[in-house]
Parts: sequence; C-alpha cells; structure tokens
Amino acid sequence: MAAPGRAQVLALYRAMLRESQRFSAYSYRTYAIRRIRDAFRENKDVKDPVEIQALVNKAKRDLGMIRRQVNEVDVTLIQDQVKIFCSNSY
Repeated sequence: MAAPGRAQVLALYRAMLRESQRFSAYSYRTYAIRRIRDAFRENKDVKDPVEIQALVNKAKRDLGMIRRQVNEVDVTLIQDQVKIFCSNSY
C-alpha cells in the first residue's frame, strides 16, 4: 500500500482544524488546535511510508473523536438550555 500523498495529509490537517473550530468552549478549541498543529509539525519530516500510514490512521481516528466530542458538547448545551427554559416557564 502506498503512503498517503501530501494532498491527502493536508486535507486531513485542514479537516481536523476545521472541526476543532466548532468547539464552543474557548479552552477546548485552543487546546485542540494547538495539539493538532504541534503533532503535524513534529511529524513533518517522517519519510517512512509505513510510519506515515500509521500517523494518518491515527489522525483519522482523532478526527472522528473530535467530531464526536463536538457533537456531544452541542447536545449537552441544548439539553441544558431546554432544562433552563422549561424550569423558567410559567
């Protein structure tokens, strides 16, 4: 299996940054963005195709985790807002 190309890696990087922007909490958002940038910078000189593929697979799993976390936070916020609205209604 050939190693992922530069375009695929950059698309994954951009997707991770874009999803991280959806965190409503500033601290989560900045932490995620900082960790993504640091991880990609740290591994920018990797040449081994097997290692590159492993890193891409890990990044894809991490992207899925970010997406789940963003959605969970959104659902939790909506539930909290509904509870507040219902408790304040007459």
